[in-house]
Amino acid sequence: MKKIFTLCFLALGTWTTAQVDRSIMPAPTQAKKINIKDSEVFTMSNGITVILSENHKLPRVSFDLNMGSDPRLEGSKAGLSDMAGSLIMSGTSTRTKDKLDQEIDFIGASIGADKSSISMSCLTKHMDKGLALMSDVLLNANFPQSEFDRIKKQNVSSLMSAKSDAGTMAQNATVKINFPNHPFSDVMSEETLNNISREDVVSYYKANFTPTGSYLVVVGDITRQQTEAMVNAYFGKWTGGNVYTDQPNSGSYTKGNRVVFVKKPGAVQSVVYVTFPIEMKTGDKNQLPLTVLNGILGGGGFGTRLMQNLREDKAYTYGCYSSLNITEDGSWMSAGGNFQNAVTDSAIEQILLEFQKITNEYVTDEELNLTKTNMAGGFARSLERPQTIARFALNIIKNKLPNDYYQTYLQRLEGVSKEDILQMAQQYFTSKNCNIIVVGNEEVVEKLKRFDADGKIEVLDAFGNVMKDTKPADITSVQLIDNYVMALTNTTSKKAAAKKIKAIKNFERVYELKGDQIPFALKSTEIFVAPMTEGQKLEGQGMVFQKSFYDGKSGFTFNMQTGKTALTEEELSSKAKSNGIIPEMNFVKNGLAHELVGIENINGVDYYVLKTIDGKNESFDYFNKTTFMKEKSINVMNRDGETMESTITYGDFKEVNGMKFAHSITQSVGPMVLSGTVTSLTVNGKIDLKIFE
Repeated sequence: MKKIFTLCFLALGTWTTAQVDRSIMPAPTQAKKINIKDSEVFTMSNGITVILSENHKLPRVSFDLNMGSDPRLEGSKAGLSDMAGSLIMSGTSTRTKDKLDQEIDFIGASIGADKSSISMSCLTKHMDKGLALMSDVLLNANFPQSEFDRIKKQNVSSLMSAKSDAGTMAQNATVKINFPNHPFSDVMSEETLNNISREDVVSYYKANFTPTGSYLVVVGDITRQQTEAMVNAYFGKWTGGNVYTDQPNSGSYTKGNRVVFVKKPGAVQSVVYVTFPIEMKTGDKNQLPLTVLNGILGGGGFGTRLMQNLREDKAYTYGCYSSLNITEDGSWMSAGGNFQNAVTDSAIEQILLEFQKITNEYVTDEELNLTKTNMAGGFARSLERPQTIARFALNIIKNKLPNDYYQTYLQRLEGVSKEDILQMAQQYFTSKNCNIIVVGNEEVVEKLKRFDADGKIEVLDAFGNVMKDTKPADITSVQLIDNYVMALTNTTSKKAAAKKIKAIKNFERVYELKGDQIPFALKSTEIFVAPMTEGQKLEGQGMVFQKSFYDGKSGFTFNMQTGKTALTEEELSSKAKSNGIIPEMNFVKNGLAHELVGIENINGVDYYVLKTIDGKNESFDYFNKTTFMKEKSINVMNRDGETMESTITYGDFKEVNGMKFAHSITQSVGPMVLSGTVTSLTVNGKIDLKIFE
């Protein structure tokens, strides 16, 4: 024991006399070539290339089948491939969707599919059953009409939500502007969705899911001999046509900065993307140094140039980032974030300044070393996953990379110099030929003109399509409201309409609401009692989630989180301005600010757009120019600098006791979308106000 203590004391003394100076960063050791075990690669007689990465640490195995066809331009049927991908798991000729799901769950497997792949993972002991299910999906997917209709309806809801999500709108504009007439620019809209039929989906699947040129990546507790036997047994009889090949364009390069604006009414902040395509494909010799450059600029966390400038120094945003997207079908660069309206133009100015600086001067040694260290660490951690090795093999084959491409990764990363970064910036980056995408409120538009080479602003819709100009209205707001009232009452004069409206003393309308995010149906009850009493209640599974009540003098709101809250004076004033069975009739009398913005064309239909302003809140109501029925409302509410937007569409108008009521409704608030149909509508019946106590 005494001897051990003596040795420790001697070691301690040695450390104190040769203490390391920690103020000096240690010199990095020279990166070595990584010894990555090669995956086994072999080709089946029907054209499948199999990539096997054995790993026997856990009794699990995965099969990931990737198709070899290049993406196709979908044009007027944009979204077809995504629809097909969503429907692959909807049943086969031998199993319904429910039966398929039950059998997958029974063995604890996971089977998924998208527009170009099918994958399966399970315990090794269930491999036969898992592959039987996977091959059934591959060979016998039958795309039932009922499932097609369900997925189509689901997409309608998603599109509705996308129209209020500024980030999605900015992404849509980015691909449309960077890659016109390219598969990347195939953004689904209501119009293209309506063009897609079940037959289109079946045709797409048959044409693209073919063994020729496909890759089957097998990872896990399985041997080469077992793999060959399993692939032959479950995929050997798979046949199909030739792989589809195409070389899409590399993007549209603008001359001079180009500003594109997407209108988001009432937004208090703008989403800004400064973006441009890059002439590069996966595996290019310049991809690695360009990735390092992106890490320094804005792709590497809080210490990047964009974050330090726009967040730490200017306090314009919580986050400003850059992303470098390199693919075999097209590549691009983007930088941006969310910015308050007042600093939108200043933020763009600083992003362009950072683009300019990185093309004019060397990065610092500290920036370069920190970014390379982070990238090396991420690469090393990825090697701990068996799937990584197989993915490396797949990339080498598909992109014709050198066999030692990943083995020499750390050596090549270490070799990236300041001179390389400057050369990459000067070769690929620009601050003068960018596409500047802004999604936000129209109040920022004038300030954006100085960034456009021609001083003009292009306006796109939520899906990246050219926005048709709003035409001047050919009637006044008063005439619009009068026509709307007469359309609701199916009359031809204001006097006749007033008589019908006066005859309605009350009504109660009950909806059944459903949404993808909610596993059960909701019940929505809406009541009105003349002259000013109104109430709403949302409930389900025996619980009341929300309710509100107003009787012309007082009222309250209730939700499960905060309980019951009395309406404030401001809220009571707002209720009084837009009350009644047809609130629009009282806008002028009650002094609610409103204006007829003009006529907008949406999917070939002209709508009068009526804007109302109530304090910080704005609403935009869309009236069909032909029928004068109100078919959509966008409500923008501002609370403490935050914006919440909801969109409601109305349809299936039916006359009850002399007045038309919507019998279908769809409402979106952020990602939440609820669709409902009327289950009961009673006019001049008995109203039980106690349900709102």
